[in-house]
Amino acid sequence: METKNLDMTQSGSAAFRKEYALRDVQAGVITATMAIPLSIGIALMSDYPIQVGLATVAFASFIGFLFAWFRPGNFIGAPGIAAGLAPILAMGVATFGIENMAFIIFLTATFQALIWKFNWQRYLLMAVPTYLVEGLLAGIGLKIAMKFVPFLWMLPVGMAAPEEFWSDDRIAVVVLSLVGIVVFLALFQKFKDTKPAMPYFVLIIFGIIAAQMFSVNMLKVEDVEFNLAFPIPDFESAYLWIYAIFFALMLAVVDVIEQVMSNAAIEKIDPLKRPCNSNNSLLSIWVSNMGASFFGGMTNLDGLAKSSTNRLAGAYTKFSVLIIGLMITFFVFNSHLLDNLPYFALAIIMAFVGIRMVMGLLHVAHHGPYALLLGTLCGLLVFKVGIFEGLIITLVIHAVINFVIFKNIDEMKTGAIMRKYFDRFKNNEGVD
Repeated sequence: METKNLDMTQSGSAAFRKEYALRDVQAGVITATMAIPLSIGIALMSDYPIQVGLATVAFASFIGFLFAWFRPGNFIGAPGIAAGLAPILAMGVATFGIENMAFIIFLTATFQALIWKFNWQRYLLMAVPTYLVEGLLAGIGLKIAMKFVPFLWMLPVGMAAPEEFWSDDRIAVVVLSLVGIVVFLALFQKFKDTKPAMPYFVLIIFGIIAAQMFSVNMLKVEDVEFNLAFPIPDFESAYLWIYAIFFALMLAVVDVIEQVMSNAAIEKIDPLKRPCNSNNSLLSIWVSNMGASFFGGMTNLDGLAKSSTNRLAGAYTKFSVLIIGLMITFFVFNSHLLDNLPYFALAIIMAFVGIRMVMGLLHVAHHGPYALLLGTLCGLLVFKVGIFEGLIITLVIHAVINFVIFKNIDEMKTGAIMRKYFDRFKNNEGVD
């Protein structure tokens, strides 16, 4: 995607234009309606407290609106915690402990600041092809779906397990889940191009009403005490320090690549056809991530799902993002209201998100059978072996295959193959 400089007139229009104010308010309310249950599910998948996930989205929204006044990356993108990063964060929590994740996010933001400073994101999609990124996200999507699917038949916490699996209570939960799935998919198919938040809103309302009549597993939001503090790690070994550096680098790279890919799509759906600037978007991202690390927050980016919803809901400027931030802030400080959400409704949303990520593999079909095969292999390895390990193994396989092709078919020497690869970067053929 070509980077284009935006003048001050364009920059101002990114944050607020009075002729679009009412549309932006409406879009912000609608997008927040979809973003709240989605953010809750992503926080659960990440093994983060729900309040922390929502606070991250709110903080990123305020930073996104602020930077839109003078360094806009895009005009209608909605910040939030990304589903594609959720299992990576969960892996980080399991490895480093939640108490050290603030430092991991701080380190991630530092790497992103370096990428932003030297405009290195243009090369990332050359080092990691888009079809491998789609494969990575497909494997992560499968992890998300498999984690939440059991909630479609899970009994309430504390209820004694029945002697038979298909008890009356279990059947009730399954029937409610099936009805919710049918309603959600039908509404999504009908309103995806006009009112994308409709299926989320109706499903949540249906779940709340059903929970009043049947025994279902309910969400429980624990209060979190937010403290501002410099993120200082407490690692027990030198190995964790080394692993933390590579882990944060992987998190930073995946976050940046997702944003570049999202911006390419956001530019296409912008109602006024305004160009995106991925380096400016990265500025907002790393500042938000670094700021979030001081209160124990998560990573963020302008996700395509929320951004598409924001556009279809009528957004024209980042003023809609300010409205999103204000609405989510309300629920951060009134999180007890979220205790009325049933798990089966959240499970439907997250399983749907995961399956759509898996279906993203179909997007690489136009790259040819090799890309589809390698992307699928990457997804399977990510799901079975691990996120970091799966991506590294696939990159090694990709490198070996290319080396063999150049070596045996094109009859190139090893030195020439290496020069051919690095010349691509030297010639500045990257993506802005």
